[in-house]
Amino acid sequence: MKIQILGTATTKFGELWGVSPRTMAREAIQNAVVASGLKPSDIDAIFVGNMLSGILGNQANLGSLVTEELGEFKPSLRVEGACASGGLALNTAINSLLSGQYKTVLIVGLEKMTDHNSDDVTAGLMAAGSDEERIAGATFPGLYALMARAYMQKYGITEELLASVSVKNHYHGTFNPKAQFQMAITVTDVMRSSKVADPLKLLDCSPISDGAAAVVITSEPSKKFAKKPVYITASEVATDTLSFYERSSFTSLAAVVNASAKAYKKAGVTSEDIDVAEIHDCFSIAEVVATEDLGFSKRGKAAKDIAEEKFTLGKGKLITNPSGGLKSCGHPVGATGIKQIVEITEQLRGEAGKRQVPNARVGLTHNVGGTGTVAAIHILQTKL
Repeated sequence: MKIQILGTATTKFGELWGVSPRTMAREAIQNAVVASGLKPSDIDAIFVGNMLSGILGNQANLGSLVTEELGEFKPSLRVEGACASGGLALNTAINSLLSGQYKTVLIVGLEKMTDHNSDDVTAGLMAAGSDEERIAGATFPGLYALMARAYMQKYGITEELLASVSVKNHYHGTFNPKAQFQMAITVTDVMRSSKVADPLKLLDCSPISDGAAAVVITSEPSKKFAKKPVYITASEVATDTLSFYERSSFTSLAAVVNASAKAYKKAGVTSEDIDVAEIHDCFSIAEVVATEDLGFSKRGKAAKDIAEEKFTLGKGKLITNPSGGLKSCGHPVGATGIKQIVEITEQLRGEAGKRQVPNARVGLTHNVGGTGTVAAIHILQTKL
């Protein structure tokens, strides 16, 4: 069965003061439906990716909220999987099409974070951690800092090499008008920024963000829906232990390795076939590890490859995070996985403007929840 992307949309990401979750959802939904060439009544169901609305906003019933903004009261449900909520919502939606339950569905990723103080947001995000980690006072910057320290010790990597991830993604973000941060930075800027959890500094970390993104997909592809058809040829999810300390490795995420291997097989491609990828760079070390887990670099070599601009626009063959990634574009956690799909769709259609990857035909999205507790991998192609 063919799964085709019809319409996509995102709001701007960032500190959207005075903009409610409902307003963000309305903008993304309306623009995605218009882009699809359909009417709201053509949508069979809605799937909403969100993590924090119940914890921070005291509104967990986002299915009903979102269907109100569509203007059609269709079956609608919220899917939660920490920062992978968007990717999991898309996977759930795709499975509903493959089962034959629905024909055309809307997926919305949504998060409103900046209305709340940083302590509340940090505590809310740790809802994706284990009881033991919370009791110990761990935070996600701290847990990813442990990952960074283990990786640096194993492979002899410096903090300056880690900083190259943020430098690359901020450079890409200068070409994205919807990015939260649209300015270039240097390795020196990263090194001089304040420490958050040693060795990670402020500019190694993705920001607290607001934003929404939406996509319309169908199992009834038709040329009338899109100028250039884009198909989702693989959607795979894998999970691992909730606690980071229970893992067999601190320098690789098994959920990513397993999900990506299944996705490559399902789509009939290899890592060498990928032209463009959106990687879940919640922290600089996360992109380094993911670049290796996805097969884009050899073990222990990703940080150096990134520093040598092998994944930079205008330099490399495979481009990673042309949107600016989570670091520069922003990380409204429930929306991130859907924003990644929007970016890859625009790349494959040749609609990405100044950040366009030339001749992009095969794209990948990598969306992770927790410290690799869950991973959602999607592969998109222009031809089947």
